[in-house]
Amino acid sequence: MSHSKRRKENQWKIRKQTQQPHGKIKSLAAYSDEYDAQQSGR
Repeated sequence: MSHSKRRKENQWKIRKQTQQPHGKIKSLAAYSDEYDAQQSGR
């Protein structure tokens, strides 16, 4: 494997790991609590 290919793959991995376009993903429990609060508010 050439250096440039290794470097590209490493940069791609870093981009994938640091992706947070919509903020951090909440835990399922926090998400369900929020959903329940919305449903009871109707």
